[in-house]
Amino acid sequence: MQYARLGEITKLRVVSHIVTALLLVGATWMFIPWLWLAGWAGGLALAVVHLTMRDVELTRLDGRTLERADAIKHAKGASIVAAVWAVPLLLATMAGTPADIVRVWAIVMIVPLVAAITIGTAPLGAFACLIVICLTGLVTLTIAGQYAVAASAIWIGGLIGFGLITRAQSFLRGAVAEAGMAERNEVVSLLLREFEENEADWLWQVDTTRKVRSASPRFAFALGLEPEEAEGKPFLQLIAGKAWDTGQFPTSLHDLAERLKRRESFSNLLVKVTIGSENRWWELSGTPILDEKGQHVGFRGVGSDVTEQRESSEKIAYLARYDTLTEMPNRLMLNEALGEAMRYARQWRSRCAFLMIDLDRFKSVNDSLGHLVGDRLLAQVSARLKELMTENEMCGRLGGDEFAIVIRDASDRGHVEQVARRIIHRLSQPYEVDHHTLYVGASVGSAVAPRDGKSVEELMRNADLALYRAKDLGGTEHCSYEPSLHKSAEERRQLEFSLRQALDNNEMLLHFQPVVDANTETIVSFEALLRWDSKEHGFVSPVKFIPLAEETRLIVPIGAWVLEQACIEAAGWPAPIKVNVNVSPEQLVEPDFAATVVRALSVSGLEPSRLELEVTESIFLRDANVARGALEEVMALGCQVALDDFGTGYSSLGYLRKLRFSTIKVDRSFVQGAAQGSNESVAIIRAVVAMADSLEMTTTAEGVENAEEAKMIREMGCTKIQGYYFGRPMPSREARALFDRQDRMIA
Repeated sequence: MQYARLGEITKLRVVSHIVTALLLVGATWMFIPWLWLAGWAGGLALAVVHLTMRDVELTRLDGRTLERADAIKHAKGASIVAAVWAVPLLLATMAGTPADIVRVWAIVMIVPLVAAITIGTAPLGAFACLIVICLTGLVTLTIAGQYAVAASAIWIGGLIGFGLITRAQSFLRGAVAEAGMAERNEVVSLLLREFEENEADWLWQVDTTRKVRSASPRFAFALGLEPEEAEGKPFLQLIAGKAWDTGQFPTSLHDLAERLKRRESFSNLLVKVTIGSENRWWELSGTPILDEKGQHVGFRGVGSDVTEQRESSEKIAYLARYDTLTEMPNRLMLNEALGEAMRYARQWRSRCAFLMIDLDRFKSVNDSLGHLVGDRLLAQVSARLKELMTENEMCGRLGGDEFAIVIRDASDRGHVEQVARRIIHRLSQPYEVDHHTLYVGASVGSAVAPRDGKSVEELMRNADLALYRAKDLGGTEHCSYEPSLHKSAEERRQLEFSLRQALDNNEMLLHFQPVVDANTETIVSFEALLRWDSKEHGFVSPVKFIPLAEETRLIVPIGAWVLEQACIEAAGWPAPIKVNVNVSPEQLVEPDFAATVVRALSVSGLEPSRLELEVTESIFLRDANVARGALEEVMALGCQVALDDFGTGYSSLGYLRKLRFSTIKVDRSFVQGAAQGSNESVAIIRAVVAMADSLEMTTTAEGVENAEEAKMIREMGCTKIQGYYFGRPMPSREARALFDRQDRMIA
């Protein structure tokens, strides 16, 4: 291939020799005799003719039969031509001045330059020419005393040699690629023939006018025609259906037409086609057909019907980005939308926002009424959220009862707050699900980019911190992100770390608050209340660490410790003084809860009748059957169970019917309301007392703070009273001191 290329530019080399020879004669006829010049010209003609004949011979050779001797002969021919061109330099040295020698050298250097261009594909001959002329120039210029020019001759020769190597390498790379392409074309043609013979999918072919040619039976079947019916018909018309008449072509069909028009190869091109009245998806690959002269004569390719695969991939793509329950964008799609909104905000120096929404009290609904009702509730929530969305917002479901909204343009500072308030108001309205009227609220946390985050992950994390703050405030709130929330989150992390070591470090202790008989005001029991004196954080409020313990399930080992220590302390009190121990819902769902109670009673020696466990209605909202079973086991031991914070939850009467509670505790909010003259609170307390009496249960009023409130509660018929008026929570030694004082008063 290298030497076959020489014959293509033989004429150019001959012309360059003639032009250069004329330039040389014009520059030297004044000082070189005409006879010498004529003899030199004759020798040059013979040398050029000889080299040209060698080029023609090499061009006719098959490249695979080219021998090393042929290449050497060509290089010798090039050396002879170069030697003839070196003669004028020698003649100028004998007959001319140094300046004449420089002029002759400048003209003669055209020859190796032209050789590098014209025979560079076969660099052996070009290098021979370059070396001969450069060495002759170096010698003659040095003899003439033109040292600077001689150095230039070396430099120029080196540059030409470098260019010669580069061109040879480029040609070789191109030649190898061309040979590989030809081989691949042969393989492809072979595979196409095999493909067609085996009738796998189908082959298609069109001519320059895009009409079907050589229609195979399988291709015709895909078109819904016989082969002879498809032959000669416009390909695009056959697959366009009614769009051929209306001109409303699918984008993919436009793309196919453009590729055919531009004669571009294409592979795995998805095209929406209409066969008859049915829309299908084809996957087409095609390549231009060229004749032996390189003329375009049409297109040929392979195709297959991928309608089923396309529908499956579309379904998979949908499932990857949409939530199946609510048909809303899922976390992945929300991430993508938020990323796009943040890029837009950076480009146009605007703002976007991300809102995280968490449903309040949804877990109670899900646990008490079942997941089916919960799912239907979520579907209604999503429908309401969709109603609130505009073109500027996208809403989706993150998972569980968490939703999120991307606000693409939040340049208006009040817009985020307005959207959040609309969401809270709409989601807080009652829901009707399977004949149940349900109430859930919504808490919203928001973060605005780029102020609150430079990346999607950072903005979502900060919106989550804001949501956590809204939940801490009691729910049904909207909180915007503030940098201080990071500090709160870090404090919470540190608090959790310390809480995990609190029992091992003996940092937990119990205080006891007395409960007195409403009529005699004598102590009948103490409520055990947990306190935490942390080495790192000092005294930590139960309001702060109890929810954290429940969330992390540390309440289980802590609750077991409280139960055991309370029983040990109560065992030293005079009978029949009881101890009241609060039990968390997390403890009740533990399969060994009853065993934990038995162990505490066994270790302490306390009679079961002197242990009263206090539970709230929330225990039945997680797993009512498990909680009921655990409490029935405890009651079977002889322990008593009190229902705390009665009237603040859901379906309290139903729970009273299911379990035989010993005591109903009236929440302090009703006591304070009655003290302030609230008729509703008074009515509720009287109703609870009457109901407890009819069920043979005692009642305890919480939060009594003065004598007037104690008198009021006593007159309403409550059995027991608890509150600051009779004693604040106190250490165990102070609680024991109350017995001595009470004994002296009785005495």
